[in-house]
Amino acid sequence: MSNPSHSKPTEAELEILQVLWQHGPSTVRFVNEQLSRQKEVGYTTTLKLMQIMAEKRLVKRNEEQRTHVYEADASEEETQQRLLDRFLDTAFRGSAMKLVMQALGNRSTSPEELTQIRNLLDQIEGEKRGFE
Repeated sequence: MSNPSHSKPTEAELEILQVLWQHGPSTVRFVNEQLSRQKEVGYTTTLKLMQIMAEKRLVKRNEEQRTHVYEADASEEETQQRLLDRFLDTAFRGSAMKLVMQALGNRSTSPEELTQIRNLLDQIEGEKRGFE
C-alpha cells in the first residue's frame, strides 16, 4: 500500500477530494451528487474510485455506520504542496523562478494579487536576512 506522501491523485480523484475538502466527511452518494452537477458520473464509478482512494490512503473510510462516510486523509494545503513540489521538479527542473514567470506571463494578475505576491517576497527576504 502506498503512503499518502507518495500517492499522486488522478484528475478524477482530485475532483472527489475537492468535494471532501469543501463539504467535509461525506457519503459516496453525496459526493456523486456533487460531481454530477458538473458532468454525468455514475454512482458505481464514484464508489469504485473512492474505494481505490481508500486503498491508496488518499481518503479514510468510517465504517461505524451502515453508510460508509469518507474524508480526505490529507488537507487541501498538504496535497497542493505535494503536487506542486512534484510538478516543480518535473516540469521546471526545480526552478521556482521559471514556474512563477510562466504563471505570471500566462494569466492576468489583479493588483490585489500582485500586492500579495510583493508581501510574500518581502516576507521571504526578511526571513532570509534573519538567517544571515
